[in-house]
Amino acid sequence: MGSAADDKKSLPPPGIVNRNSVWLAGIGWFSAVLQNAINHRPPVKSGVHRQFLLATVGWFLGYHLTKHENYTYARLDRDMNEYVKIHPEKFQPKEKKTFAEIVEPFHPVR
Repeated sequence: MGSAADDKKSLPPPGIVNRNSVWLAGIGWFSAVLQNAINHRPPVKSGVHRQFLLATVGWFLGYHLTKHENYTYARLDRDMNEYVKIHPEKFQPKEKKTFAEIVEPFHPVR
C-alpha cells in the first residue's frame, strides 16, 4: 500500500468551482466588507484589494478542503469495498420480495 500522498495524487482533481470554494470565498469577501462597515468606511467601495485577497484565500481554502474531502471519502469507500471482498459471508444477497409480500392486506374499518 502506498503512502497517503500517492493515494491523493491518484484521484482526479475537483472542479475549480465547487460548493466549498464558493462558500468560503463568499465568507472571505463578506468578512472584508464587514470589517469596512465596523471601521465606518464605505463597505463595498473601500479596501477592494483586501476584499479580493480574502475572497481568493477563501477560494483556495475551499478548493483544498474539497480535495481533502474527496480523498477521505475515496479512502473510506476503498476500505469498505475491501472489507466486503474479504468477508463475503457477511454480505449474502437477500431474497427478492414483491411489495405485496411485505405490506399487510388492507381492510378498511367503517
